Amino acid sequence: MTDVMPRVQHPVHAPETETWPTLARPRSNPVRRYGAATAIRLIAKDLPATIHLDSNRSYGLGGPAMRVHRTSAFLDRLGQDAGSGFGEAYLAGDWDPEPGTDLADLLVPFAERFSNEETRHLLPKWAQSLRWLVTRSQPGEQENDRAGARENISRHYDLSNPMFSEFLDPTLTYSAAYFGGGDPTADLATASYDELTAAQLRKLDSILDAAGVRSGSRVLDIGCGWASLAIRAAQRGAWVTAITIASQQALLAQRKIAEAGVGDRVQVALRDYRDQIGEFDAVLSVEMIEAVGEKYWPVYFDAIERRLAPGGVGVVQAIVMPHERMLATRNTFTWVQKYIFPGGLIPSIKVIEDVTAQHTGLRAEVIRHLGPDYARTLRVWRNRFIEHWPAIAALGFDDTFRRMWEFYLAYSEAGFRTGYLDDVQLLLTRR
Repeated sequence: MTDVMPRVQHPVHAPETETWPTLARPRSNPVRRYGAATAIRLIAKDLPATIHLDSNRSYGLGGPAMRVHRTSAFLDRLGQDAGSGFGEAYLAGDWDPEPGTDLADLLVPFAERFSNEETRHLLPKWAQSLRWLVTRSQPGEQENDRAGARENISRHYDLSNPMFSEFLDPTLTYSAAYFGGGDPTADLATASYDELTAAQLRKLDSILDAAGVRSGSRVLDIGCGWASLAIRAAQRGAWVTAITIASQQALLAQRKIAEAGVGDRVQVALRDYRDQIGEFDAVLSVEMIEAVGEKYWPVYFDAIERRLAPGGVGVVQAIVMPHERMLATRNTFTWVQKYIFPGGLIPSIKVIEDVTAQHTGLRAEVIRHLGPDYARTLRVWRNRFIEHWPAIAALGFDDTFRRMWEFYLAYSEAGFRTGYLDDVQLLLTRR
């Protein structure tokens, strides 16, 4: 236990439970609360961070610090749901980073515990065996069949085109940029919005180069986002079919294509990847596999293979995690699935290699790692999101939404900084 720090007063946020019913404080359970308090002590015992509780108890080894404003509510949430409780407590305003502590910097020590081969868990093994008591399974309504996938995707990507426009770069590319050279995480304090567009275009070009896209190429872009990759391919002279199942996203994508002057070369379709027909010289899919769901990974890669013309290649950019962590968490209902990406599941490189080998004639080869680049991308996005919050709030989003997205962006940054998450470009060729 560290020395007791003087108590710092913070404005305490309280969400409207009618708007955010999942953030209503759970019914107090002394056994669960005691279990959560014990878990905090065990986690903090050798953690290079500090947890200050509002009863003037402090745990941890020092370093980035968090202040819990409402200890009882904080522990009730942790005791109710291990997968979502910590993040929900932040949304509810039960805790904040101490002034001067960046949220992602605070989350890094926790993520490091997951990324370290020897300490892949926050808790000792005897405590891990009790996690089933406070772990939820992914609900059936997040199934990624055609109807479920449309609903899941719409809940995130159709939130608000103007909202995304406030913090993404002008290309509206919503995936890891490629800054090129050096360590992108070396000085995140200098990460600037001005460098982002060039890094995103570098990433788009790296995908098109790997796929050999040139004038006359027939290209399929699965999960096309706001069409930045499709536009870049068309500017090379390719013919592009870009598909998405997010209706509002598709409308803005069509407008951006027209503004770029490539409307005669790009067709945007509101279409599920399972329903696409035709042959293409290149099939591209950027950070879409995370929304497919484990059950449909074989279907997804089979669809890519079926769309490839003889001699064609695929390039998939994917967020991945260590295989052991993927296996350990694939059946749990996480904070990210609950609030950000319903129905999502991050694969591992190994599972992608296994699925393509067992269910397709494709070979998957990693050609680039972009994990550190993603950490920098996320820092720029978060800085921009905070800077432009007044404009985003004017769109009708409340303070709980702000905290949700700040936590999501910082949580993701911490994962990529520590190697708990990675982002890879994979070349798919026929065996």
